[in-house]
Amino acid sequence: MTGKGSPKAGAKGSASRPKSSSSAGSAKSSKSAKGKPKPSAGKKEEAAPPASECAPPEDIFPLVLTSKTQELFQCRADEDLTQENPYKLLRKEDILLDIKTRGVVSDFQPFKQLVLDYPEEEILLVYDRDFKYGNNFYLVGSEEKKEQILHPPEASTQEEEEEAQEAPYKPPESKIWISLGSEVEIEDESVKDHRQKICFKISRIRREFGAPVKFSDHSAVKEKENYAECPSYPDKTFNIKQMEKNAGIQAIPMLVEASTQTKWKYPKNACTQYSAQEFSDEEKQKLFTSKSLKDFINSVSIRFEIALQQNEIMNAFIDDWKVLGEEESSFGGKSDTHLKEYQSFTDLHFSKNKAVSFVNWHPSIPGIIAVAVTEKYSFEERINFSAKLLLTHALILIWSFSDPIHPQLLLECPDDVYCFEFCPSDPSIIVGGCMNGQIALWDISPHMERLQSTRTGGGKHAPAKATSLPGFEDPHANDTPVMRYCAVSSIEGGHKAPVTDVQWLPDYYEVSRLGTPVENSSGMCLQIMTCSPDCTVFIWDVRTPKAPLTQMTDRKKAEEKRLDILHEIPDTFKHLDLTWKPLIKVALPKLDGGGEYSPMKFSLVDSHRDTWMHGSVDKFHPKTEKLEGGIDYATLRVPSAKNLKGQSDVSTKFSLGTEDGELVYADWKMEKDNDTGKLSSSKPSNCFVIHDGLLNTVQRSPFLKDIVLTVGGWTFAIWKEDIMSGPLLQSCCSQKRCTVGHWSISRPGVFFIGKEDGSIDIWDLLEKTHEPSQTQNICTAPITCIKPWIMSSRQHLLAVSDEQGTVYILEIPWTIRHPSNNEKTSVSNYFEREVKHLEYFEARKLFREKEKREMEADEQKRKTEAVPPEKTTEQLEMERKTEYEEYLEMEKKILIQVGILQEAEEPLPAV
Repeated sequence: MTGKGSPKAGAKGSASRPKSSSSAGSAKSSKSAKGKPKPSAGKKEEAAPPASECAPPEDIFPLVLTSKTQELFQCRADEDLTQENPYKLLRKEDILLDIKTRGVVSDFQPFKQLVLDYPEEEILLVYDRDFKYGNNFYLVGSEEKKEQILHPPEASTQEEEEEAQEAPYKPPESKIWISLGSEVEIEDESVKDHRQKICFKISRIRREFGAPVKFSDHSAVKEKENYAECPSYPDKTFNIKQMEKNAGIQAIPMLVEASTQTKWKYPKNACTQYSAQEFSDEEKQKLFTSKSLKDFINSVSIRFEIALQQNEIMNAFIDDWKVLGEEESSFGGKSDTHLKEYQSFTDLHFSKNKAVSFVNWHPSIPGIIAVAVTEKYSFEERINFSAKLLLTHALILIWSFSDPIHPQLLLECPDDVYCFEFCPSDPSIIVGGCMNGQIALWDISPHMERLQSTRTGGGKHAPAKATSLPGFEDPHANDTPVMRYCAVSSIEGGHKAPVTDVQWLPDYYEVSRLGTPVENSSGMCLQIMTCSPDCTVFIWDVRTPKAPLTQMTDRKKAEEKRLDILHEIPDTFKHLDLTWKPLIKVALPKLDGGGEYSPMKFSLVDSHRDTWMHGSVDKFHPKTEKLEGGIDYATLRVPSAKNLKGQSDVSTKFSLGTEDGELVYADWKMEKDNDTGKLSSSKPSNCFVIHDGLLNTVQRSPFLKDIVLTVGGWTFAIWKEDIMSGPLLQSCCSQKRCTVGHWSISRPGVFFIGKEDGSIDIWDLLEKTHEPSQTQNICTAPITCIKPWIMSSRQHLLAVSDEQGTVYILEIPWTIRHPSNNEKTSVSNYFEREVKHLEYFEARKLFREKEKREMEADEQKRKTEAVPPEKTTEQLEMERKTEYEEYLEMEKKILIQVGILQEAEEPLPAV
């Protein structure tokens, strides 16, 4: 009989187990092993295998896997399978495929029948690193064994079981107590009664004997009458001195608590010098080529690059707490958000019962502001009071902060001025547009010293000159000087309606007679652009167009010179007086061909106006080298366009607003007519009708040149020049009419809107886009003009005028004037998002229109199919003939069935 532990059986099983006969041998061996009694712990099995190798159990099948098979099944020894994780589940299909593909060469060929008979889809392969069963791997042939190997039960080891069998549990036995003297100490420490006990007798009233007893809970703290308390108290009659005290102790390690403080000494500056330790060339070469240095550089290079990028992105030395905690308690602090009146200007004689039409700051002298006042008459009233208006001079008042009561200079105008501008290259030159359509020029250089002296405290009531003798002072020395215009354009060649807007062209280009931008060799602003509701836009040149054809007589020259001296008129533009005509006339025909546009305001792509407003007085520096000794404008001539270089980067397009509420994109470049050969203006490219009233403001953003603000009627809108589908932002109709608007010159997302009730809406696009951030009431009359200006980095002013002749100078608070971080980028991103919204809206609109057309076409098609087409005469004749033949056939069948007619006979002819 072959036992389980027999070496012969083990060898036979390992050699012949894969074959069909081995299965029977295994079963027989298993059966004999089952019938054999388990040997006792003291017995030894005969011929036991060595410790390193033992006979495998009946469900274990050792096998040898070559390196090729290990790679195919990803069970490489000591790589995929280790001693800690020696298990691998192989799919039954993969093993059979390997046997089929490799044939006899396959390591699983001897176990083909085992794999076929295995009930599950995965067979457990175990890596036998110690060759416990003689080979490097073995397969588990049953599901129970696989679960036992993968999930072994928590059981005690064989050694513990043997120890438990050899040493049975014995309960402890009681023994006789042997005294060692401790009972004496216990007896001494125990409490004993030494005095007679006090007895208390508690009884009930006799009549309550036998009565039922009711128990309840009571609070001992609240009801003290329910118990008797005998607290201890000190008795002063006795003074017992404690002679002995019993206390228990326990031996513990000794603990010591201590504190110390270093001895303070006066600090002393000290220094030392030593020579730096340097590596030799060999040590440097060895260090640079070492692996540890390479590993260190590779490990820290990424963090080092991130640190360098952070140093470039942010300033590591900025004091964030100082920036966050900066507060200003006075006006202009961060907590203040309202405009505060800084000063106001009005004159009881010159501006009483008049409206302020335009306000402008002097570009080079701080604290000087020019104000144009006009009569508040309608067209009929002007006709009725024309005689009175001829005797009343129209004026431009120049005020100074040093004297808010009296103007420093008065500029006499040929008629009421609606707009005027300082020359950017020569601030002493002023151009103004009058109500009668004329353009006037002033030269205030004789009074520049007077205006500059007011900045240091001088003004109206400055004392007379010290050189004047006593009693011979000029009584009119302190009167406000009145200065007459130097030149005025001709009435025949000018506008036929009031001039509503005027601007100087920049000094780096000029416009030729063909309307093309050319190089400006003089570097001065010499050309002016104006517009008027007479449907024209003019470009003027202050230089002499050509040499005069006739020379004036000496007598006439002397007469004119005497008049100029009498009125103290500079002869700066004497060559233009009453003969000045525009260089270019730009007509504005409507796109639909009916009539022309009547412009009110315009905005150039390249303009000095936005450049001034974007800076401050401190940043404005006119070309003083050209102003030294004055400029003789009479000697300047309009150069020939052939000798000038063209400026292709200058845009000739401009935006203008009309009195009908239209925004028009036009071009001043002249086009040559192919038929007549004459030069004519080109038609405007686009026109938008958004506003419900005349446009009083068309202004370009000083930060984003392609963003335009328009104000008119009861609404305002923000446009982008490249977008022709509509405005980026359009306000809803306000309760009060909008009279004027202006961008902030320090914040890209802020602009001001004036109302007819005297209030100002302050809009902040980064805070709100559906309503103003705040509204502040300035006066009771309609606001006519708004002009901001930067006096210094801590003082921004806002000039606001009304129809009562008053100019209010307001100080802009910190929150409105101070831009946030990356505000320009944020505003630009907001406009880009609005552009995408417009494009999406237009795309959806086109899609819906296309969808509507398709639906209408389908509906028309269905209606057409429902109505049958009309038949022709031939089709109707054929249908009748067919019906008649069918009738004859039916008649023949009926006669045959009745028996009147035989099948061979013909039916009777129809009557």
